[in-house]
Amino acid sequence: MEQKQPLVSINLLTWDGEKYVRDCLKSVFSQTYPNLEILALDNGSKDKTVEYLKEAEEKKENFKVVSLYPENIGFSAGHNHLIRESQGKYILCLNQDMVLDPNFIQKAVEIFEKNRKIGSVQGKLLRWQLGMPASHDSRGYHVSHIIDTTGLVYLKNRRIINREQGQLDEGKFEKIEEIFGADGAAPIYKREALEDTALKGEYFDEDFFAYKEDVDLAWRLRLNGWKSFYQPKAIAWHDRTAGDNATRNYFAVIRERMKVSKFGKYLAFKNGRLMQIKNEQMGVLISHLPWFLPKEIGSWGYVLLFERYTWKAIKDLFKQMPLAYRKRKIIMANKKVSSREMAKWFK
Repeated sequence: MEQKQPLVSINLLTWDGEKYVRDCLKSVFSQTYPNLEILALDNGSKDKTVEYLKEAEEKKENFKVVSLYPENIGFSAGHNHLIRESQGKYILCLNQDMVLDPNFIQKAVEIFEKNRKIGSVQGKLLRWQLGMPASHDSRGYHVSHIIDTTGLVYLKNRRIINREQGQLDEGKFEKIEEIFGADGAAPIYKREALEDTALKGEYFDEDFFAYKEDVDLAWRLRLNGWKSFYQPKAIAWHDRTAGDNATRNYFAVIRERMKVSKFGKYLAFKNGRLMQIKNEQMGVLISHLPWFLPKEIGSWGYVLLFERYTWKAIKDLFKQMPLAYRKRKIIMANKKVSSREMAKWFK
């Protein structure tokens, strides 16, 4: 009976996650869904993360550590490796700083099975306040009722925010609904959709290393006609290190940006523009110029004046542009969705 349910792969990517891994794995092993394979790849951890992974591998038959890289190869390359190693019809790309409700996978699969064109599912992610006695009593996670994300929102100015981030979860976010795409903390993808949008064998763009690779993939899935849905009954907790709320105030945006590491700022600036080169439909962008131009001019001005350490992103952006244009040709040749259809997803 159990084997009739589709196989789901839980792919865990770790990097110096000693403070997270045991709680994360405990929640993974507690899933009520019966047909799982659980894979892990470590990205050059220098702490006890690998020790914890090996300890779990010895105890759990359906858990396998597929690779231990000596250095960090990035979010995109790490998860691409895991996706290739996995066999599931559905794939959870799991961050180490996540804890899943026991019914997380079960509730997500229920959504996939309703419509064959659903390519990704977003759960209700709440804030995990590290330091709770969660590893001793999973009920401790339920103390947190602050929304981390209910999915990606793409604004007309081309800024990306997380839906309802920072809001108190008081029963207002219980509607199953279609969204632009799934956030990268715990997205679940249909393998068929990933294969359909892969670029030369890459599901996540490895030129991105990390940051905005989830938005880029969500955009490509949309262009290829795949849908993304929010499932409020698939609950998880996330210890997000930056991004306290879905603010649209520019001064608040700057305050949030100051919390991001220098390397994160470099990646976010470069990757956001590479993503546009690859996926923009010019008719949509032109119609959004009143929102896009002020934001873009402000972003370049801020970086040039106040973030000298981000200047390298400009150099690397121009270096990677030719390949991004070649990827664009493939994306645009395969797209199945009109500009009018895509335009409605920019808020």
